[in-house]
Amino acid sequence: MAENRQEIPPPPDSAPKLSIVVPAYNEERRLPGALDAILAYTRGHDLPTELIIIDDGSHDGTADVVRSRAAGDANLKLLHNDTNRGKGHSVRRGMLAARGELCLMCDADLSAPIEELGKLLPWVERGYDIVIGSRDLPESVLDPPQPWSRRWPAWVFRAWRRRMLLPGIRDTQCGFKLFRQAAAQELFGRQREDGWLFDCEVLGLAERLGYRIKEVGIRWCASGESRVHVPSEIFATPANLRRIVSRLQHFK
Repeated sequence: MAENRQEIPPPPDSAPKLSIVVPAYNEERRLPGALDAILAYTRGHDLPTELIIIDDGSHDGTADVVRSRAAGDANLKLLHNDTNRGKGHSVRRGMLAARGELCLMCDADLSAPIEELGKLLPWVERGYDIVIGSRDLPESVLDPPQPWSRRWPAWVFRAWRRRMLLPGIRDTQCGFKLFRQAAAQELFGRQREDGWLFDCEVLGLAERLGYRIKEVGIRWCASGESRVHVPSEIFATPANLRRIVSRLQHFK
């Protein structure tokens, strides 16, 4: 199928230390700054990195931004969806294409600054398979704090989700998660949820399959341009969570 084409040639034979997977939908304006920040950080910390951007059927110049930068950087790669398939679909494509020993998913707006990776890496070194950034721990810093219009749907969602799935995790939806490569391949290979609840499915699978998960408080700088339509999305959440829970029943 045309949407499965890879725009940039495959990476060299030597696998990088880190793969960073960034889903992007109509991110022409914010993406250049995000690329600059990510590349500056990884180069400054001597982290051999491949950076994979998944253009989720954008209507602007998102893909052109990546193509122009990738022309001079073999470690910057573009995957393209011909139509908008959803964040879950895009992250899955990127993770399954990733070759790094560690695989980080982060958002194109860098609401979680790339420097927060330094808080996640030590926990992988301590033996955890998955380390997730959290906006809901005592050490978390929200700068600026989320407005009431975002906080109340988040509280409702967390109450529903913790009754149905993953009661021990406070924030499943933070878009900043680090996986060991083997865990990423297995979990995203099994993941089926294309929409914004894909994190719940991936973490639910991880829990059922026995992967070690660590939740770490991070600094979060809300962009105010979330792609999730609140509050309309929140009312479909119980049914969507039930679908995920039902799917997880097949895994012991």
